Amino acid sequence: MTMGTRVYLARLAGLPVFDPNGDRVGRVRDAVVRLRTTNRPPQVVGLVAEMALRRRIFLPIGRITGMDAESVVLGTGSLNLRRFEKRPNELLVLEDLLDRRVTVDPEQEGGEANDAIVVDIGMELNRNTEWVVTRLAVREHTGRLARRGHIYQVEYDRVRNLVGPTDTQGTSNLLALLEQMRPADMANALQDLPDARRNEVATALSDRKLADVLEELPEHDQVEILARLDRERAADVLERMDPDDAADLLAELPKAEQAVLLDLMEPEEAAPVRQLMHYRPGTAGSVMTSEPVILTPDATVAEALARIREPELSPVVAAQVFVARAPSATPTGKYLGMVHFQRLLREPPASIVGGLVDSDIEPLRPDIGLPEITRRMATYDMVAMPVVDSTNRLVGAVTVDDLLDHSLPRDWRDRDAHDDEEIP
Repeated sequence: MTMGTRVYLARLAGLPVFDPNGDRVGRVRDAVVRLRTTNRPPQVVGLVAEMALRRRIFLPIGRITGMDAESVVLGTGSLNLRRFEKRPNELLVLEDLLDRRVTVDPEQEGGEANDAIVVDIGMELNRNTEWVVTRLAVREHTGRLARRGHIYQVEYDRVRNLVGPTDTQGTSNLLALLEQMRPADMANALQDLPDARRNEVATALSDRKLADVLEELPEHDQVEILARLDRERAADVLERMDPDDAADLLAELPKAEQAVLLDLMEPEEAAPVRQLMHYRPGTAGSVMTSEPVILTPDATVAEALARIREPELSPVVAAQVFVARAPSATPTGKYLGMVHFQRLLREPPASIVGGLVDSDIEPLRPDIGLPEITRRMATYDMVAMPVVDSTNRLVGAVTVDDLLDHSLPRDWRDRDAHDDEEIP
């Protein structure tokens, strides 16, 4: 593999990083530039890669032997696994420079300078075999809501205000990169941003995307971001979260704020959240999802398969359907049993799910504690178990991801709390 004479750094974001043996060691998350005391262009000194346990490390540019549109390749398998920390004279391309508003000087004397937004930053090798910033891709800043300016390339020495106050930095191009990530990876990337930048980017996300990301953030970050939203939008975001995650987040807020936000939510969205908040912490009722896939016994296999194919369902929720008498919203009518998706795949599409239910597994009660739930799920190799009330109505299901989320330490999502952990 070879490297071109010019590399645009934002295009490297998310690419896999391979060692000389072809084994993947992580993914590119940013690039590091070092500012210099003279007017010389910033030097690109390395990349930031995300490794196991969401740890970000520094990859010196001299250790990299290949960069293209598919991957980054290292010339050595020996890596310094110390967590990356930015030095005072360093900037991160995606975090600090992307979306920054700059002034582009005219090519000829007497011309007019133009405002623009940084879209990407290009680096090239100089005679001293240093990678330096030489060109920028920028978008014309029109100031008109209905018109997006065209993108063009410009030499670095024609750009002013690239390094300056963060109030000249927008979010659109960073958002475009982040939105290509899974919610967990996006949440991890947000944790690396300064507080003000993180809150700005988070609030620029759509309600659906922000809800997905909040579910993956540590509780203190969830609370801070939610507090930055006006209450109406906070309620909208809570409506788009899974009810159990929304209940957990609301539990971190003062009682008065909980009441206000629940009242602002649509009644049908708030109802399952209110119900979950009544259960004692550490029980099946407090960790379950109140929205598993529920069908009545007269539903067909074809209907069941159509339900579990819905893209918004997580794999563990879609792994089985629960069968109950009407009504089919929790709390349901009498709970009858469950049907695993593998059984559905083996049966004719016209078969009735009521004749396929597995009723041998005793459902959980809402007050059962996490250790007992863990024992039962491990005993029966289950990825989800039904939760029923005293009248045998289905009120929810505990999934294995719910169980893991509440069995791990409270700060397991907080990367700063695990900097000293060893990577195997």
